[in-house]
Amino acid sequence: MSDDHSEDQEPGRPRWIGWALAVFMVMVVLGVANVGWLIMRPAPGSQALDAVMRERPELAAGKALVEGSDCMRCHGLRRNYVGPSFEAISAMYQGRSDAADHLARKIREGSVGTWGNVIMPRHPQITAEQSMQMAAWVMAVPPAAQDGR
Repeated sequence: MSDDHSEDQEPGRPRWIGWALAVFMVMVVLGVANVGWLIMRPAPGSQALDAVMRERPELAAGKALVEGSDCMRCHGLRRNYVGPSFEAISAMYQGRSDAADHLARKIREGSVGTWGNVIMPRHPQITAEQSMQMAAWVMAVPPAAQDGR
């Protein structure tokens, strides 16, 4: 009779499984917290761009046009996507006296070859005045710091 009773009992679970699950859950929570911190912290150099925007409020129109068009599909502020980042564009043309005019023309007419085989499409729907505002904002973006980012 005692043999039947022992078959009804489930075998005990090893304790290490509970500890492994607890450690795994702690690691998941720490990983999610780390990603949240990385997303929420201010980006390096954003204070410099904010200061420029406060000093030159006329740049807000150019920023709004850039954010409202398809520019952000290919360009990031600090990251290269399909095309170069706005920081890289600003850095490339900093010493050029006609930089804003040159960029405004590229926005309207498009280009290819400046950044490799990447094609910058034409934007004929953007007026010359709008493209100048956009180019002025791009040129106001502080170039990336050369810190190995």
